[in-house]
Amino acid sequence: MNTPLKTLLISSLLLPLLFAAGCGEGNSANPNARGIYLLLDTSGTYTKELTKAQQLINYMLAMLEPGDTFAVARIDSGSFSEKDIVAKVVLDTRPSMANKQKRDFATSIDNFVRSVKSSAFTDISGGLLQGVEYLNEAKVGTKTIMIYSDLKEDLPKGFVREFDLVLDGFTVKALNVTKLRADNQNPQEYLDRLTFWSDKIVEGGGNWQVINDLDKPEALTL
Repeated sequence: MNTPLKTLLISSLLLPLLFAAGCGEGNSANPNARGIYLLLDTSGTYTKELTKAQQLINYMLAMLEPGDTFAVARIDSGSFSEKDIVAKVVLDTRPSMANKQKRDFATSIDNFVRSVKSSAFTDISGGLLQGVEYLNEAKVGTKTIMIYSDLKEDLPKGFVREFDLVLDGFTVKALNVTKLRADNQNPQEYLDRLTFWSDKIVEGGGNWQVINDLDKPEALTL
């Protein structure tokens, strides 16, 4: 039989627990953590550039700290999919565990680079949208999407990518934007690609950068 005194006692015991649980959910975001989503172009001859990308990934792994989020995904014929994520990690606060996570991540990337097959098409927009969703769900303070690509989008028949990106708080970096054979014949095509993506990112509220000299580590400071 529940007496008023017993009910009051139970309530006094449960309220602190409920309050603590609520605080735990509210603090799930980590404003000091960094989130990086790296898109790798796997179309045509660009797969030859992935060895250089692997070196970049290893460099970034060394820079990351506990609590940071890092994911690498491929750009292929349809990139708006979790299935295109090659490796992902949220680094543990324990140094020994974080180092193991980094080694496992590097191994996954190595296996991918060794076995990757060229994609017939290049869905950069879908990959960008997937990256935005991934980093928003990660609830990190700093959100960076890197696109390792020549930025030439080529969609399969029937694929539609006519949407606006919401990129408030995001930095999008285009890395190693190689020049195509057609660019040598008409450099304006190269410039037009850069302008197209710059406009798309900036109109979505994001910060846009192009970094082609990957030999300068300071250029990739997170």
